This record gives sequence, C-alpha cells and structure tokens, in this order.
Amino acid sequence: MSSVTPSLVINELAKDLGPVPALDNRMLRVLESVSLKAYPGQVTTLLGSNGAGKSTTLACAQGLLRPEGGTVELLGQDPYGDKPELRARVGVMLQDGGLPPSMRPIPLLRHVASLYRNPIDIDVIIKRLDLESFGSRTIRRLSGGQKQRVALAVALAGDPEVLFLDEPSAGLDPQSRQVVFDLIAELRDAGKAIILTTHLMDDAQKLSDYVYIIDKGCTVAQGTVSELIARAQEEQDARPVSFSARTGLALPQPPEGLHLTETSAGQYRLDGVSSPDHLQWLTSWWVREQILPTQLNLQARSLEDVFLEFAQKEEQA
Repeated sequence: MSSVTPSLVINELAKDLGPVPALDNRMLRVLESVSLKAYPGQVTTLLGSNGAGKSTTLACAQGLLRPEGGTVELLGQDPYGDKPELRARVGVMLQDGGLPPSMRPIPLLRHVASLYRNPIDIDVIIKRLDLESFGSRTIRRLSGGQKQRVALAVALAGDPEVLFLDEPSAGLDPQSRQVVFDLIAELRDAGKAIILTTHLMDDAQKLSDYVYIIDKGCTVAQGTVSELIARAQEEQDARPVSFSARTGLALPQPPEGLHLTETSAGQYRLDGVSSPDHLQWLTSWWVREQILPTQLNLQARSLEDVFLEFAQKEEQA
C-alpha cells in the first residue's frame, strides 16, 4: 500500500477531556499518542476496550472534535470545521442514535440521497438490506438490528469514498449479518476506504485487512490479522493440545512443564506444549498404548487471543 495515497492519516493524535473529579481532579488524557493510516480498497479496524480511546479517535477523524496535539488528514484535508465538499465524500454509520425516530426508513433514505450530487442507487441498497420488510414502521419501532441496517444504508446514500462503520453487525441475525459482510467486501473491492470499529472479534478477524489496537489512548499494536496472530504465536511460551479417546486412560507422568488431564469423560488436554519434542512424547505414548484419538486439536490462535493479551499487558503495566 506504500504507493497508494492513504484516505485517512492520523499522526500522534492527542485529546484531553479536562479534569475528572472521580480521578482526584487529575487530567484524563483520553488520547496520548494514536497514529494510524487507512487506505482505499482496505478495511482498517480499530480495536480497543471501552474507554481505550476509539470513539475519541473517530470523532477527531470525522471532524467532530479538534485534537490538542498531532494531526488528522481525511482525504488530504483537516476534517474539523464546516466543509460540505469533504462531508459529501464521507459516510458515517453510528451504532446508536443519529436517525430521526418518527420517520420511516425508505422515505428517510430517499431524502438523504437527494442531498447528494451523485447518490448511490437507492433501490439497490433497499433491496440488498431488505428495508422493505419493515418499511412501514417508524425508526423508533424498529429492532436494534433493523436500525443498524437503516444506519448503514444512510451512510452509503452519498456513495462515499471513505466509510466509518461503528459496530455494523451488532444485533443482526445470521442471514442479515452475512449480507452486511458481503456488502462491506464489495465496497472494499470497489476502492472504498472503510474504517471499522467492533467489539466482535470474529467479525474483525473476517473483515479486516489491517488492524490497530488502541489502549489507554495509545496505539499499542498494528498489522494484518495474520501478522498479529503470528507475532503473538512467536511470543507465546506454550499452547494446549486437546484430544478425544476412550474413557479412563491410564495417564503417564509427562515431562517437566507439561500437564496431562482427562477434563471430562473421553476428553483429554495436554497443557504446556512449546516444542515438537512435547508432541513427540504425546504421540509416542499413543503408539505404546495403541491409542488412536478420534479428535485432535492444537489450539489455534485468534485475533481475540491477541487483543486479550494486549489488554492484560496494559492492565499489569
């Protein structure tokens, strides 16, 4: 991506919300040093616990807050202030709020689209997100998942170059969730820059091209999903191996550092595996005792594992 101009550049962003009485009148620096880039044709995901600084980062990126330090460039411009031409190139989907409760979804969507010079094909979006199935109800009467679909449609109305998505699959049933996933993939393939935030790690792992992990107002890790998982795998000392076999096996004494247990009837777990020698010890025991496991799992790492490990490190710091 080095030869492609990023759609969003945040460099050493800092934002202070002022005195917080609950913290003995100390200053709570919500953002201390957040840096990231988001490119066209890419899903860039921000991960962080509640209070980590994601919302403040996005508010600065969208021009809703002015940072005290660092710089923000959205499509080559400072997003803060009244800039209609820039706003027309950006779509924002909020998880909560932002939709007029007394309006019906389709008239709302058509009204929003009419405000843009080159709107997206509204009929296509209505069909893709199945808005007609609840189009007769007002926004206030919709379920959480239905409101999410409307919010996504509204964010897409102006055919934006940059799309901010906050928890786009929250509250969706599995079928609607897959429709949203497919739509995000199509938007990415069409060259849109998509900045995603979610607490659902499975969604992040499936959708993300590049991930930034934010904690305590700082960027603490970044990379593709595979890079982050591989890096965590290299740093991890041991992994568990689980397998299924006949009930009540006579368990041998494993080498130092390993722990073998029957966790439930016919379900076994070997903890502490950190080298091929440990696997060889396990399989040698199987050969001696003529054990053929019916199921074997060398536990794979996930993006959720990586995120939780960073969160735990920061808590201990």
